[in-house]
Amino acid sequence: MTYCGVVSIAGRPNVGKSTLLNKLIGQKLSITAHKPQTTRHSILGVQTDGDRQVIYVDTPGIHVSGTQKLNQVLNRTASSSLHDVDAVILLVQAMVWNADDQRAFDLVSGSGVPFFIAVNKIDTIKRKEDLLPFLAKIPAHERLQSVMLISARKGAGVDALVAGVSTLIPQAPWRYAEDELTDRSSRFLASEAVREQLTRLLSAELPYALSVEIETFEESPELLRIGAVIWVDKQSQKGIVIGKGGVQLKEVGSRARSTLETLFDNKVFLKLWVRVKEGWADDERALRSLGYDSP
Repeated sequence: MTYCGVVSIAGRPNVGKSTLLNKLIGQKLSITAHKPQTTRHSILGVQTDGDRQVIYVDTPGIHVSGTQKLNQVLNRTASSSLHDVDAVILLVQAMVWNADDQRAFDLVSGSGVPFFIAVNKIDTIKRKEDLLPFLAKIPAHERLQSVMLISARKGAGVDALVAGVSTLIPQAPWRYAEDELTDRSSRFLASEAVREQLTRLLSAELPYALSVEIETFEESPELLRIGAVIWVDKQSQKGIVIGKGGVQLKEVGSRARSTLETLFDNKVFLKLWVRVKEGWADDERALRSLGYDSP
């Protein structure tokens, strides 16, 4: 007898959804950065333990503001992941409940699916009793199973969250092999590794004006050759990404290559180019060509 189910991880941007997925799976699948909207795609992470397989779905942050097509696509992607699942984990940040949190709560509670609220980043709260007024303000709902305190980064409370989620996983055949961790391709994971470093190294709004596309991906036992194009929105942004004397781009490449060598357990040769595709973030056709989900 086996059990298998799908659990969506939802919430506003920058509450730690990707960090939680990585902790649940025990390996880095989703990219992380201390900036909102780092996650732009739904990413499946498969956790198989004993007779039970749980497929977690990391989603883009649900947000109220943002009028570009990219923002609309991200919201559609996040909303669509709340349906045809067995449970939802609504992740919120300790001591913060804003309009985006309320929007996420409304979507999750309106999906008809049982859900947990996981209050994340409790490791940043020195006095736990300070949480009580915040917890008292969390809305009640008939499908809310429980409110749990966790630290996705440190792992505190995550085992209890997994145990709670497991009670909602139905008896069913596994969808993935025991050693599979995700449905995403190696090319996708490579593009995300490059974008992660761009997001971390570039300041202000520039990370949201770029995307990464893998042009070449050649595997051999001794070496993995990857060629990636960094698409920017304006000609003026190209120089910023490259940096004086190419220093910025070299640093991005060096950090991304290190991540990729760990991920693929192979030596990696990474070549990066920067090109301009004006207005890509507000063009549905361009978004589709760059691989953005459009449910």
